[in-house]
Amino acid sequence: MCRSIKMLRQAEGLATEQEIYEAASQFVRKFSGYRVPSQANQAVFEEAVREISATSSKLLDSLKVRGLA
Repeated sequence: MCRSIKMLRQAEGLATEQEIYEAASQFVRKFSGYRVPSQANQAVFEEAVREISATSSKLLDSLKVRGLA
């Protein structure tokens, strides 16, 4: 579905909040079918991006990296 979203789990460092936000935004755009949401949908669009960003950050923070755990 979102083949162009880059992998954020990297051996050389943690993803930045901005990178996570941009990936979440790209996912919501792709999933919703809207490149830019209408004014009526802006709030729910942004809420989805925030929720996905938070969940993604939690996931990345919780992953165990082989050889470091």
